[in-house]
Amino acid sequence: MKILIVDDEKLLVKGMKFNFEQDGYQVETAYDGEEALKLAHDKNISIIILDLMLPKIDGFTLCQKIREFSAVPIIMVTAKTEDMDKILGLEYGADDYITKPFNILELKARIKAILRRITPAETNKTKVEYGNILLDYNQRKIIIDEKVIDLTSKEFDLIDLFLSNPDKVYSRENLLDLIWGYDYPGDARTVDVHIRRLREKIEVDSAEPKYILTKWGAGYYFKAQ
Repeated sequence: MKILIVDDEKLLVKGMKFNFEQDGYQVETAYDGEEALKLAHDKNISIIILDLMLPKIDGFTLCQKIREFSAVPIIMVTAKTEDMDKILGLEYGADDYITKPFNILELKARIKAILRRITPAETNKTKVEYGNILLDYNQRKIIIDEKVIDLTSKEFDLIDLFLSNPDKVYSRENLLDLIWGYDYPGDARTVDVHIRRLREKIEVDSAEPKYILTKWGAGYYFKAQ
């Protein structure tokens, strides 16, 4: 597994690199957005740890640019504590976020949780059809009416859960537990942002969805067609 660390704090990067290499990861590092964008094209990158405040290209913009060609999991790191920065990070395509200063053990746990869910060995399924929807587990893509749609790791996990349990209502707390894990310190808005992004990708009209519906006061569910 190869990790790309993007941060302009060289001492922090050095410490993270050492820690991850001790765990057997390969590590690439970048200290500005332009350098990171070049390295992100490496198809062997398994996950990106991306700082928000970067020279040349900021973290938000870089995340957007990476999402134009890759669905690689991204954990956004920020020194800011404002909720809006966290929500914006998710809106721009990050899978998760962590706030500085952070415990390296917590970051490792986040990484392991994400990689565990996207490892093909974790499932015997390769492709599954649900009416006009096909899930490709090897490429972690969804195909609707023969149109291929790239999803981030969390978006794929969400649609997989919904399609596997049609008409079952999941509260935001349920989804945080099942998709992000019981120890996830984020809040319910994380779920809302991912659902909104997922709807924008798979629905003809995200304002009037036909696949992922809201049961007011209860949560979200996939409407069996």
